[in-house]
This record gives sequence, C-alpha cells and structure tokens, in this order.
Amino acid sequence: MKLFLQLYFALFTSLLFSQDTIKTRGLFYKVSAAVTLTTNDDYSIGNDDGETFINPNAIFINNTLGYQFDERSSIGLNIEYDRYFKQELNFFPVHLSFRYNVFDFDDKVFLRGGYGKMIDLGKNFESGTLYKLGIGYQAFDDNFKNSWLIGLDFSRKRFGFRQTEKLSSVSIFLEFMLF
Repeated sequence: MKLFLQLYFALFTSLLFSQDTIKTRGLFYKVSAAVTLTTNDDYSIGNDDGETFINPNAIFINNTLGYQFDERSSIGLNIEYDRYFKQELNFFPVHLSFRYNVFDFDDKVFLRGGYGKMIDLGKNFESGTLYKLGIGYQAFDDNFKNSWLIGLDFSRKRFGFRQTEKLSSVSIFLEFMLF
C-alpha cells in the first residue's frame, strides 16, 4: 500500500507540474501598424525636389485582445485608428476578426477576416461598417510564445449617408503578438 501511495503521489505531482513546451491556447494581445501606399502623380524622373514615386496614403494603428482556440484558429476584438492623408478622413473601427492558419509548421501562413462598425467620435470621424480580408506570415521567437506577423490586408469601409460612400484599400501590416 505504501508503494502504491508513493507511485500515485509521484504520478499526480508530475502531471500537476508538467508544462507544455508550446502554448496552443489562451489569451493574447497584439499591436499592429499598417500602411497603404499610393503613387505620386507629381513625380517625374530626374526631379530633384525630394519627391518620391511611392507615398503613404493611409496609416492604421490596431490593438487586439483575442483568444487562440488551438494551433490553427483564433478570434480577436480589435480597436483601431485609421487616418487617410489625401482624403483627410479619420475612422475608429471596432471589429471582430477570425484567423485560420493554413500551413501549420514552425512558422505559420494564415488567412484572416473581420467585420465591424466604425464609431462616430465627432465631426472628424466617419461612422459606417468595415470588412477585412488578409493573408500573412507568422514567425515565432525561440520559446514559441511571442511572434511577429507580416502580410497584406484588403479592407472596405462603407460610410456616409446610408453608407453609400466606399473606400477600399490594400495595406501592408506588421504586428507583434504577446501570447
């Protein structure tokens, strides 16, 4: 009986204190910056005025609090600030996103989508709806917990009277994820 209790205690403590080397589920936080690029109509070859051929058209700053269900899928609540320079438009979208890892090796290739509302924070912000689709690559640190994500997002914003105005853009994003 004494040997049985010792084996039971050893097995119980090893199961209690053993940890997974790779975390596969739980809460995460992600911060992101994205930029939309456009060509400069005023640029000419050989022009020394400091003009560049490609200029940023918009910048997006995003914070995400999410939950990862398993190695492949996660969901997130996003709060974002979008600024379009040329059009002088500001947006404050709050949206849900879903990400699915298509290729699940050490690093991941993923598809993601999102839908949400753009909040009216006054006369400088537009209200409406937001749709997003994206593809990206996720590279992990040595512990497979924190990671960098890079990729492309397509977004469509509908706003204005009865949401008849539309603004579509493709942006390049860089994100850092704490898991």
